[in-house]
Amino acid sequence: MQLQFCGGAQTVTGSQILITVNGKKVLFECGLFQGRREESYQRNLNFLFDPTELDAVILSHAHIDHSGNLPNLVKKGFSGSIYATPATIDLCKFMLRDSAYLQEKDLEWVNKIKRRSHQPEIEPLYSIRDVEATLDLFVPIDYDKPFTIAPQVEVMFRDAGHILGSAGVHLEITEEGHAYKLGLSGDVGRPNIPLMHDPNVLRDLDLLVIETTYGNRNHDPYDTVEETLANMIRTTAANGGKIIIPSFAVGRTQHLVYVLHKLFNQNRIPDMPVFVDSPMACHATDVFRSYPEYLDRESHRAFDHEDPFGFQRLTYIEDVEASKRLNGLSYPHVIISGSGMAEGGRILHHLRNNLENPKNLLLFVGYAAKETLARKIMDGQHVVKVFGEEHTVRCKVAIIDAFSAHADRRTLLDYIDLNSPSRLKHIFLVHGEPDQSLSLKDALRSKGYQNIHYPAQGDVFNYTKDQW
Repeated sequence: MQLQFCGGAQTVTGSQILITVNGKKVLFECGLFQGRREESYQRNLNFLFDPTELDAVILSHAHIDHSGNLPNLVKKGFSGSIYATPATIDLCKFMLRDSAYLQEKDLEWVNKIKRRSHQPEIEPLYSIRDVEATLDLFVPIDYDKPFTIAPQVEVMFRDAGHILGSAGVHLEITEEGHAYKLGLSGDVGRPNIPLMHDPNVLRDLDLLVIETTYGNRNHDPYDTVEETLANMIRTTAANGGKIIIPSFAVGRTQHLVYVLHKLFNQNRIPDMPVFVDSPMACHATDVFRSYPEYLDRESHRAFDHEDPFGFQRLTYIEDVEASKRLNGLSYPHVIISGSGMAEGGRILHHLRNNLENPKNLLLFVGYAAKETLARKIMDGQHVVKVFGEEHTVRCKVAIIDAFSAHADRRTLLDYIDLNSPSRLKHIFLVHGEPDQSLSLKDALRSKGYQNIHYPAQGDVFNYTKDQW
C-alpha cells in the first residue's frame, strides 16, 4: 500500500490523500485549498496525480475544504464512483453548485481589474456543467454498511459527529496475504454538543490518518457558550449595534440557529430579528430537516416537536435584493452569513458595510485558516481589504471557539487512546498547522506511540508485508 499526501498536509485546507492498494488508486477527499488568491488558484488547478488513473473517491463529508475540488477532478478526466453518505451527497448538491457560482462571480471582479492592466484573464476552476457531471458519479452508502472499493479492500463509514452525514472511514485490507486496518478520521466531531451524535471512534487500527485542527488547543467548555453568546447580544443591542457572524453554511449556521432559538424561547436575549443571509445555508437547513435520524436525542428533546431551525424572529434570505436591503437596517439585529473564513459570499458585503461602526460586533464562531480575511481580523489586523478596498476595523471583534465542530486536543487524544500503541503502528497527522500538529505529536510520543508522521505536501509512504 502507498499513501501520498496531496492536500491538507501541514495546513487545514484542501484535503486530498491518494491511496494505492492492490493495483487500484483511491482518492480520499478532494477539497479546495483556501488562502492567498493566486496560490489557491494554482494549487487547486493542478493535481499531484493523473485524475484519469483514479478508480474511486471516498468523501468523508461535504465541507468545501474536503469536497470542493471534485468538479475539477471530473473536468480533468475522473469518471469513477464517489462514495459518500446520503446526507453528504444531498449537501454536496447545493455546495458544489454554489462553489461554481461563487467562483464565476468572484472572477468577474478579478478579471475586470486584469483587463485594465492588460493581464491575461483567469477561468473558473470548473463550471456548473462540471458540477452536474460530478453529482452523477456519487454513490450513497449508509453508516455501518460495508462496501468494496478494490480487490480485498472493504470500507465502512462511521458517524464522525462533525456535521450532518460526516464519516470516519474504516478500511480492512488484505494485501500480499497480510491483513491490516487503516482508519481515515475525516474531521472528528466533539462529544456532548447539540445536533450531532458523539463521534463513533475508529478502533483496532494498524494505521491511522487523523485531523489535527485543534491539536494544541482545548475548547472553552460548551456549558457556558449559551450565556456567553446571550451576553454579547444583549450588550451590543443595548448599544444600538448589529451582530455580524461569519459562519459556515453547513453545520455551524444550523448550530447557531438552534442556540438562538433556545435563547429566545427562554427570554435570555432581546426581541430582535435574526437573518440567515445565505442561499446555501437555506438549502443546507432543509437537508438537516430531512435527516432527523442523524440528529441526537437532545435536539429532539429540546424543542418537543418544534422545528429547531425555525422560529418567529428568524428570516432565511435567498434573494439578492433582500440581502442588499439588510444594509439599510439601523436597528439592532443579527446577521449570520457565509463564508465562515470570509473569503467569499455575502458576508463580504456585510463586512464592508459594518466593519467601521464601533457599535457593531463582529463575532467569529469557527476556525479560520492562515491568510484568510477572517484570520487576519481575528489576529488583530487593523486595516483589511474587502473587495480590494481598504477598511479600518473599528467594530468590536469577539471569538467563541466553543461552537467549533472540530475535536480539540483532549478529544483527539482520547480518540487515539482507544487504539493501543502496541497495535497502532503508524499515525499520520493531517489537516493541521504546525503549532497544532507538532504539539499533538509530542503528546502521543509521551503516551508510547511510535512512527508518528507529519507529512508535507506530496510526501509518499510505502508499506509492504515485510514492514509489519
